[in-house]
Amino acid sequence: MGEVVGAGLVSHVPTIMLPKEVRYEIYGGKDTTLIEGFKKLRSEVLDSLGADTVIVFDTHWATLVEFIVTSHERRTGKYTSEELPRGMCQVPYDLKGDPELAELIAAEVDANGTRCTANDDPYLPINYGTVNVAHHIAKDEAWLSVGMNMAAKASDYLKVGEGIGRAIAKSGRKVVLLASGSMSHTFHTFQDISNGKYETADPANIFSDAAREADYERLEWFKEGNHAAVIDGMPAYYPHKPEGAFGHYLMMAAAIGGRDCKAKGRQFSDYENSVGTSQVHVWFDKPEGGWTAEA
Repeated sequence: MGEVVGAGLVSHVPTIMLPKEVRYEIYGGKDTTLIEGFKKLRSEVLDSLGADTVIVFDTHWATLVEFIVTSHERRTGKYTSEELPRGMCQVPYDLKGDPELAELIAAEVDANGTRCTANDDPYLPINYGTVNVAHHIAKDEAWLSVGMNMAAKASDYLKVGEGIGRAIAKSGRKVVLLASGSMSHTFHTFQDISNGKYETADPANIFSDAAREADYERLEWFKEGNHAAVIDGMPAYYPHKPEGAFGHYLMMAAAIGGRDCKAKGRQFSDYENSVGTSQVHVWFDKPEGGWTAEA
């Protein structure tokens, strides 16, 4: 019997790949808390969980007519971002895969009424929603990536997550789920970004007061373990443009009980700004009685 042993919402913001001196310049003489947060997450949580596989819900991988999960034996190479090659340039990666689990995920998601395929094409691009996170926390686990479907609704993401949860239960694997992406995700204008405005991590620089307050509300719900409020509140959240339509969170949450999930979130970083978008690490510990038991 497989199980999800841990889950988290994590940031993959490009600045975590920049040299320390550049980060200090961007953040006004300070450093982002995201990198130290990754270190603590690895040493204080992941090292003790003994996961076989990590599944990344990658908001930088856009699909259209189907959901896709990677099924390679291994993905290795160097990654340069088409978005920001100055900061993410020739980043080496070497990630073991889990083809058996990937095929099981595709079958279970299909059976749950949502089209999903497993793909092991050696030329399939990798995305920085996976690379940046793996760069900071990957060890010996297998890593799978799941894309965001550009035409999907919240109900579709929830179905995919349910199917993934069933696949994991049948797999015999101990699995960690990582929802890789931000919360509210609207950029300031190109001219303001070019002039260095709104670069510091201060939450006052989030795109709007309303977006920041909506994020804070959901962070409080995470803290309470109130995933039902987050899921039911998606229509009110969409105007603040959560990254990937918040599909990364929705798939992760659905795999661990959806509205019934009671896992409480604890932050492994500050809530930070990046040119208008929100960035934060939130980890959900599995309650002693299971994901839907009161923590």
